[in-house]
Amino acid sequence: MSDKYFVLDTNVLIHNPAAINSFSDNTVIIPLTVIEELDRLKVGSDKKAMHAREVLRELDDLVKKKEALQKGAKLPSGGKLKIVYQQSKESSLPAELDYTAHDNKILSVAKELQNEGHNVFFISKDVNARIKAEAVGLRSQDYEKQKVSYESLYRGWREIFLKPEAIQELYSKKEIEIKGYNFNPNECVCMKTEGDDNVSALGRFNEKLGKVLPITEHFEAMGIKPLNLEQQFAFDLLLDDNVKLVTLIGQAGTGKTLIALAAGLQRVIGRKPRYEKLLVARPIVPLGRDIGYLPGSKDQKLNFWMQPIFDNLQFILRDKAKNKENDHGDANNGNGNGRPDKIDYLIEKGFIEIEAITYIRGRSIPNQFIIIDEAQNLTPHEIKAIISRAGEGTKIVLTGDAEQIDNPYLDANSNGLSYTADRMKNQVVSGQMFLSKSERSELASIAANIL
Repeated sequence: MSDKYFVLDTNVLIHNPAAINSFSDNTVIIPLTVIEELDRLKVGSDKKAMHAREVLRELDDLVKKKEALQKGAKLPSGGKLKIVYQQSKESSLPAELDYTAHDNKILSVAKELQNEGHNVFFISKDVNARIKAEAVGLRSQDYEKQKVSYESLYRGWREIFLKPEAIQELYSKKEIEIKGYNFNPNECVCMKTEGDDNVSALGRFNEKLGKVLPITEHFEAMGIKPLNLEQQFAFDLLLDDNVKLVTLIGQAGTGKTLIALAAGLQRVIGRKPRYEKLLVARPIVPLGRDIGYLPGSKDQKLNFWMQPIFDNLQFILRDKAKNKENDHGDANNGNGNGRPDKIDYLIEKGFIEIEAITYIRGRSIPNQFIIIDEAQNLTPHEIKAIISRAGEGTKIVLTGDAEQIDNPYLDANSNGLSYTADRMKNQVVSGQMFLSKSERSELASIAANIL
C-alpha cells in the first residue's frame, strides 16, 4: 500500500485545472462521474466553464496518447493518471446515501478502490463531501497545494526602534543600512527611537541597494490623502512605477479600493501621466452565474456589479472638484449636476475601462494601470492567469478582504489574494500592504471588528 491513490472531486479541478500534477509520483484517480460533471460545466464564458474546458483538453490528450483508461497515463510529476468507473453494480456506500447524487458516485468509486486494498485519499474542496467521506471510512483532505497561513500573512511593513543618530543618518544620507533585520523587497519600515515618539522616520527597503530609503513625500492622488500610516505606505507603493504588482488586503472601510483608484487616476490623467488607461475589473461571484444570464446590455449588467467602483470614482472626482483642481480640464464637462457625467466622459475617452474578470481573459494588456477589486474571490490559478496577461509597462493592483469571501470553495488561506501576497513577497517588482484601520466611519469600524 505504498502507492497512494488520490481520488479527485470535480471542484478540485475547477479550482485548479493543473491539480492532476500536484500529487508527486502517486496515482491520481478521475472518476467517470467527474468527466460527466466537467462536460456539463464546459458551456459558457464564466470561470467554471473555462476551467472545465481546460481540464477536458488535457484529459483528452492523456487518453489519446498515453492510455489513461487502460494502464494509467504517465504524468509530468512522475505519477499516473487513471480514469475509473465503478465496477460493481452495487454501491459500496451505506443505504442512507443517495447513489444517484454525483458526490456519492465519486465516493463510491473511492470506496471500491479502498476495498480492493489501495491506499485511498479523497480530495475535495467541498467540506460536506469530505465529512461524508470520513463517515464511510475514507481518508479525506482539502486541496492544499495553494494554501497559505492567513494568520501569519506578510503585512508589508514593520516597526523598528533605532538610535536617534541612525535616523539622522537616514535623513542626511538619504539611505541607511539596518543590520539585524531580514527585510523583504519593498517592505515599508516605521523607524522610531525608544522613549521619544517625536523622533521617527518612514522608509522602504530597496533590495538592489540593500538599504532603507526614506519616504519623505506627502502623498496625494486626485485630492485623496492618506489618513493613517498604512495608507501612506500604500500610496508609496501605488505611485512607484517600479513596483509592478501591489496587493492591498484589509477589511471593509480601510480605503484599499479608494486609494487604489485615486492612484490609478492620478497616473492616467494627472499632471504627469504614465499609463494609457485605468482598467478596473471585479469577479462576478454572487449567485455563481456569469453576467450573461442577466437581462440588458453588457454595460447595463456591469453597472449593477460595479456600483461600488462607480461610488468610489464619484467620491474621488467630487473631492477633486471641491479642491478646484483639474488636471484634465475637459473631464469637468457635463450638465453641472455632479459626477456621473465626469465618469462617463472618462470612460468614453478611453481613460477608464470597467470590466468583469471574464472579459479580460486572453487579452494582452500593455501600458495600463489595472485594479482587480474583490480579488479574494479568485483562485490562485485565476490570479496567475490575470497577472500573466500584463503587457510591457503595465501595473497591477489586487485589492480585497480575505475574511469576506463569497466563493464557496475558498477561504482566507486558499484564495488567490492571500496566496499572491505570500508567494510574491520576495520579488523586487512586488509590494504588499495590510490595511487594518477602518477610515469609513465609526460605525463601519465597529462593525468590521465585532460583527
